[in-house]
Amino acid sequence: MFTPSRDQVRRFLAEAWQKRSAGTPATPLEIMAADVAALHPEYHELLAGDEAALNREWAPEQGETNPFLHLSLHLAIEEQLSIDQPSGIRAIFEHLLARHGDRHAALHAILDCLGETVWRANRDQAPPDGAAYLDCLRRAAGRR
Repeated sequence: MFTPSRDQVRRFLAEAWQKRSAGTPATPLEIMAADVAALHPEYHELLAGDEAALNREWAPEQGETNPFLHLSLHLAIEEQLSIDQPSGIRAIFEHLLARHGDRHAALHAILDCLGETVWRANRDQAPPDGAAYLDCLRRAAGRR
């Protein structure tokens, strides 16, 4: 299993956006990452590749959102939707999409659940709880 470092993930996201901005060829995963970045114009300057920005720390206790974590969660969700894993996530997403009427808002409903799942796994130093993730998704979609 490939587990990239924090710096590798940040560089990948920045390079994907830079390729999109320059109109240069990209891999399918880079295209997916650039599509996610396109949803967040507030991050475009950051993704332009300033070295200081790539190394910056964001402190949640100070109310800051880590843009690289945010984009990474988006990318993970896109991958989950593409293969319907965990099983049923695509149907839940379609329900959220109908409810919100906006793809990005529906993705953010899923992102909240994925973020919570990752946070709990990190806090508990345990693997992510797939059942709890699906339960959170069902609650977000108003399904039990």
